[in-house]
Amino acid sequence: MKVAGRMANIKPSATFAVKEKARALRAGGADVISFAVGEPDFDTPEHVRQAAIEAIQQGFTRYTAVSGIDELREAIAGELRGNYGLVYEPSDIVVSCGAKHSIYNLAQVLFDPGDEVLIPVPFWVSYPEIVRLADAVPVEVATREEDGFKLRPEALEGAITPKTRALILNSPSNPAGSVYTRRELEALAPILLRHKLVVISDDIYYRILFDDHEWTSVAMLGAELRRQTVIVNGVSKTYAMTGWRIGYLAAVGEIAGAVNRLQSQNTSNPNSIAQKAAVAALTGPQECVGRMVAEYDRRRQHMLTRLAAIPDLSITRPSGAFYMFVNASAYLGRSHQRKTMTGSVELASYLLDEAHLATVPGIAFGDDRCLRFSYALPMAQIDRGLDRLAGALARLG
Repeated sequence: MKVAGRMANIKPSATFAVKEKARALRAGGADVISFAVGEPDFDTPEHVRQAAIEAIQQGFTRYTAVSGIDELREAIAGELRGNYGLVYEPSDIVVSCGAKHSIYNLAQVLFDPGDEVLIPVPFWVSYPEIVRLADAVPVEVATREEDGFKLRPEALEGAITPKTRALILNSPSNPAGSVYTRRELEALAPILLRHKLVVISDDIYYRILFDDHEWTSVAMLGAELRRQTVIVNGVSKTYAMTGWRIGYLAAVGEIAGAVNRLQSQNTSNPNSIAQKAAVAALTGPQECVGRMVAEYDRRRQHMLTRLAAIPDLSITRPSGAFYMFVNASAYLGRSHQRKTMTGSVELASYLLDEAHLATVPGIAFGDDRCLRFSYALPMAQIDRGLDRLAGALARLG
């Protein structure tokens, strides 16, 4: 049976591909350590799980409003007031089946065929594919390692054409852990305003910040820029709720209504039980978040020390999220048993086959020099994995 032509250019998720290969090796008895997983390794907080149990016991298992229950949208509006200092009405908010679903919905309602969407490199693997699924054109915009992989004003200006419609901005970022400061965002703001670009602000890691970074979103830089910005967020990363699939967007104007109409025809409402759990996450005790972030920070600093001791790796210090984007280009061109490391895919495959160590090749994020390491795994596994990494890289000649 023939599939639609648009699927010819859609790639499978590289992160899930690595995860599946690692799972297959484990099923065969291999002891695989995975730095590839992009989700917290903590349990969902107890009070959140209890809210879900109570929802089931109370029979809260039927359809809800397409955009989410009022209680959840009000909780999200409260979150935006408290952490962004911005007032959104519940009607400005649409709850979807994860932040990825929110971004997909936005692409469908915002972009016409041929529209160009700017995506700074490195980027989360799904951004270009989501843009292509809307028959729009993803335009990769280079950043520099020495700038912490953050977009500079001149690079933004140079990438804009008459067809440019939007910019996707992710801070803290996956894969680099980059966090934009207020000053850096203010340098981009005049360009965004002058060209009237829609900004899709993917803030899914915004509570996972280190080194006393102060949270700033583009939407917080003034009323005019707020009108051009759509905030995308969710509970997955902050509350260790990846499998619950609750994300949301917030936008003033007609965007929320358009997304609501679209969602009414594809998924309808997000999971009713997970919505009740998300209310508990947003309105309940927040000490659990602080504990998780403190542990991520401990792992981050340990990994920075350990990676710095491995020859020929270039490490950019992440300021948020739970990833490191490591420049391993010095190992490209080296070989082991007649297999040459021609790029990040070959290097990641070598590490998985030779050392049973899973990483994600940087080419999936737009930079073939690098590998992505997650530190959302226990410290003992981090140490064992980095021992394997050092040994496997040393065998390349």
